[in-house]
Amino acid sequence: MKRHHPKAHHPRNSKRRSAVVAASLLAVVSLPVGLGPAVAESPGTRAEGAVVNGDFSLGLDGWKVTGDPAFSTAVAEAGNAQLKQQLGADGTVNLRQKTGALAEGWWTVSARVKAEGTLGASRIALKNCGVDGETVLPSTAQDGAWLQISADAYVTKNSCEIVLETRGTTGDWAAVDDVTLTPGSVQRAVRGADLSNLAKNEDMGAVYFDSNGRQVDAVDAFADAGANMVRLKVWVNPADGYNTTDEVVATAKRAKAAGMKVLVDFHYSDRWTDPGAQGMPAAWVGLSPQGVADAVYAHTFEVLTALKDAGATADSVQVGNEINPGMLWPLGQTWDVNPRDDVKGAQWDNLALFLSAGSRATKDVDAGTDVILHLTNINNGIGGLTWWYDEVTKRGVQFDTIGLSYYGFWHGSMADLQHAITTLSARYDRDVIVVENSYPFTLEDDTVDTWENVIARENQLIPGYPATPEGQAANFRAVQDVVASAPGGRGLGVVSWEPAWTAVPGNGWDPADPTTGNAWENQAMFDFDGRALPALQEYAPDPESKH
Repeated sequence: MKRHHPKAHHPRNSKRRSAVVAASLLAVVSLPVGLGPAVAESPGTRAEGAVVNGDFSLGLDGWKVTGDPAFSTAVAEAGNAQLKQQLGADGTVNLRQKTGALAEGWWTVSARVKAEGTLGASRIALKNCGVDGETVLPSTAQDGAWLQISADAYVTKNSCEIVLETRGTTGDWAAVDDVTLTPGSVQRAVRGADLSNLAKNEDMGAVYFDSNGRQVDAVDAFADAGANMVRLKVWVNPADGYNTTDEVVATAKRAKAAGMKVLVDFHYSDRWTDPGAQGMPAAWVGLSPQGVADAVYAHTFEVLTALKDAGATADSVQVGNEINPGMLWPLGQTWDVNPRDDVKGAQWDNLALFLSAGSRATKDVDAGTDVILHLTNINNGIGGLTWWYDEVTKRGVQFDTIGLSYYGFWHGSMADLQHAITTLSARYDRDVIVVENSYPFTLEDDTVDTWENVIARENQLIPGYPATPEGQAANFRAVQDVVASAPGGRGLGVVSWEPAWTAVPGNGWDPADPTTGNAWENQAMFDFDGRALPALQEYAPDPESKH
């Protein structure tokens, strides 16, 4: 029977699987003198939410081992005590601790973790609470860095049991440290899908099916799975006539009708923009900086007013797309310009002028619309991101939220992502949202498309996440969990990039050339026959939504 919860947007599904595959294993070492067993505090007398020996400085005291005790050990690495679970044979081992008395409501268990192994091998959970919860530990094989991961549960039985489990095959392992229990829940406030290419895909013949082969409306399929936001890019005067004001309004109305919010992604160009291309729209070439700013304002105001008049008011707006190097080149270019300080300063001033125009137009249409400034290239280090936001904030650009792109095959590890979210949210007192993310379900090319995929080789994959339907789903869920669990609690969620852009003749990457192909169809959430893949179900907001 489906249970109903008091929480509107629950962050995870209790049955999910996340990916964890790798070969390297940590060496188990003995605890140093002084880290042996000690008498634990009685669970019946402990303070509400207290965890006994959550840092494992007292070995496994306070915890109950189920399974082979040899597979669950307190170890010390670099002088730091931690739990190490490593399977010496196929099977299951877990560590359990009953909490003291807990008030009714949402509670969250958090810990620093590392893990490697087979898909979904290790997890952290709260059990026997009333509405239980768990989170699979992401693979850290990419760089071996610690992550903070959380799981929540709704307590109706006065207490819970904290469970740390590894269940899989020989060699699977997890390290856990600093286990805490606090009141509150883990929110994935944004569970988004960029459907910018959907209208053109449908016009060119794309058809979508659920996992059972029944034809579905793609927008409804995402909403039914649990997605709550649709992202739509808009170009000024594209060659193919798509991603225009009219097209954005039409898809936004579908999203709103399905109960989802709308994020509008302004590129301020006639085609794609990213760190390598921020071309000025042809109609704006030759304008002065103030003239371009006026055009930015007018374009932004026009698109957002059309949405509002259609009953599809934008909930969020990106003023620019991946604008690390600035936008509206050459006037707003902040990379690779004349190195003289006065020229660079002028470029930054122009960029601030353009960003402020877009932000002001957004608020003039609807003061409640969230303004996002979107960067990428986390792999270049946090300094590159803070440098950029420092420059725009000191020039008085008004914005509400920090947006990031995160593709694990390009942008570093999930630990890098979590560090960026925590650092940026604290430094600028703003929430952070990942507005682009994807992962392949295969390395093959669709036979109707001969354009080589951007991710087509094994050495491009993230260690621990195979290019399979299960690996794709696990990676998408892991990124969502890493964002939601980031220290500080200000990671809003994740938007999957173009998960409905399947390979259809005529809908290639170049809007000016219909013969170009799609280099991303192997990262869609529909397979080459248009059938929904398991990743679609990782939008699920609560533990019952898959059953």
